[in-house]
Amino acid sequence: MQVSFGLGDIVRMKKPHACGENRWEIIRMGMDIRIKCQRCGHSVLIPRSRFERLIRAVLERRGTVDEGQDGVSD
Repeated sequence: MQVSFGLGDIVRMKKPHACGENRWEIIRMGMDIRIKCQRCGHSVLIPRSRFERLIRAVLERRGTVDEGQDGVSD
């Protein structure tokens, strides 16, 4: 399942954070993706390939959409 996501989006991951929250904000995108827990504020850096396997849904769209392309915009 391919889910499109962007910087600033709120996403739901496969497993919740240790604090019990499953809502994460995408705060950095590149080869790695940094997400921040919406309850406690802890941030985690995850390789993009692992993030794409663990993401379950985009709950809120706040930023630009990344279509999984090479990063070059026309």
